[in-house]
Amino acid sequence: MPDKYRSPPPTLPPEQAQAERFEKARSAQATAVLEDYAELISDLIATEGEARPTDIARRLGVSHATAIKSIARLKREGLATSKLYRGVFLTEAGENLARRSRARHRLVVDLLVAIGAPRAAAEADAEGIEHHVSDETLAAFARYLNRK
Repeated sequence: MPDKYRSPPPTLPPEQAQAERFEKARSAQATAVLEDYAELISDLIATEGEARPTDIARRLGVSHATAIKSIARLKREGLATSKLYRGVFLTEAGENLARRSRARHRLVVDLLVAIGAPRAAAEADAEGIEHHVSDETLAAFARYLNRK
């Protein structure tokens, strides 16, 4: 790796600041699952007319049991409902979460493409970035894209 990409020795931030950063990352990871499920359920309902747990599991690349567990969490959080022998439905709060998550995803993809990332890589990378970037940084992304 060229020297210009090597990092200097680390300077540790104050303990409280570092702890807050790690807490933010852990919190974002916990929220990421809810956001991914809500966005997918919304997309499946819009395109297929329903969101079945089997389809959700396949599209997220998880087991059926994992999907059922996450759907139960969505329901506990008041983001989804389900009906016997029918699919999963989002509540108004769940649909709002899906909308916000979709907008974050699009903004991150657009930024990555604008700085030269191939679209396929941008789409894949946005799946992680969208959950961890702050609202302030998203606003900076939008300002940058509006200036282009």
